[in-house]
Amino acid sequence: MKPELTDIELVCRAKAGELDAFEALVGRHERQIYTLALRIVQNTHDAEDVTQQAFLSALESLADFREQASFATWLYRIATHAALKTIRKRKGLDTISLEEATEPREGTDEIPHPEFIADWRQSPEELVHRNETQRLLDEALAQLDEKHRVVFLLRDVEGLSVRETAEELGLSEGNVKVRLLRARLQLREQLTRYFGDESRRLPRVHHHHERAGRAL
Repeated sequence: MKPELTDIELVCRAKAGELDAFEALVGRHERQIYTLALRIVQNTHDAEDVTQQAFLSALESLADFREQASFATWLYRIATHAALKTIRKRKGLDTISLEEATEPREGTDEIPHPEFIADWRQSPEELVHRNETQRLLDEALAQLDEKHRVVFLLRDVEGLSVRETAEELGLSEGNVKVRLLRARLQLREQLTRYFGDESRRLPRVHHHHERAGRAL
């Protein structure tokens, strides 16, 4: 049986003009790119468009790809750019940053205290790579605000650094950290309802500002 060609070998052949080689790369990565796009844009039609645009952009830029890097990582970055561009167009954000357009007013983006807390062994960013939890995670991601979901996907799923995530979204690094923490807390609460040990559930502790607010 003929051994399967690696991504790099297929890229080299595609650069030499073998269209079949690029089609093989598309077939190998299409599902993962669509899944990434769908998680970001939360719309099947837009996700299909993003997937198509990502591969078209990759084909057009193939000469710029350096074989020592991972083709999958390079392709995921292209798809991420395409997905973020779709979000900006959807919201009419072509001329302003995501931070300017989506940043809440002062005092409205505080870190929430989870309503449901229980002990569990793995974090959302670890569970994201387990196939058996994929559907539950996608459902939990869909419930996040777009600005928090995108930060989580870029930082914890795609593996970008805080600085790279900030550059991709036009945010400050501090803002990325706050949104990431909020996303992780919300995802942890959602997933805890499935994976948490009910017998070890922790009671909610009301903070001073909450008690004071109720007294007003």
